[in-house]
This record gives sequence, C-alpha cells and structure tokens, in this order.
Amino acid sequence: MSAKYKVSGMTCGGCVRSVTNAITARDSAATVEVDLPTGVVTVDGDLSEDTVKDAVEGAGFDFGGRAAA
Repeated sequence: MSAKYKVSGMTCGGCVRSVTNAITARDSAATVEVDLPTGVVTVDGDLSEDTVKDAVEGAGFDFGGRAAA
C-alpha cells in the first residue's frame, strides 16, 4: 500500500536520510521516497499512518498528515 504524507522541517539531504531511516527502521521492507521541495513523503509498505507519524516526529520533523493525491 502506498501513501503520501506532508512533512515539514526538512531542508537538506541529511533531513531526507533521517526521515527515510526513521521510517524504514519501523519496516525494513518499506520503500520511502521524499520530495524535498514539496515536503511530500511517499511510503510504500504496510505501515499505518500512526507509525509513520511516530517515526517522522521521532526524527525531529513535523508530520502534517496525508497529502493530497
């Protein structure tokens, strides 16, 4: 299942790695794609929205919920 989420506070490649690593730490089979300019994170895997939210916030970023498709 693929879902898109808004994440704010990301400004560089290091931020992208932090968010990606935080999410894949919850599910190593998940695929994460970050569009830095728009702040949209696409997660393809079996993670719930709450799990993604916890991972993103745990990495120090603001979770904005589902992004428009």
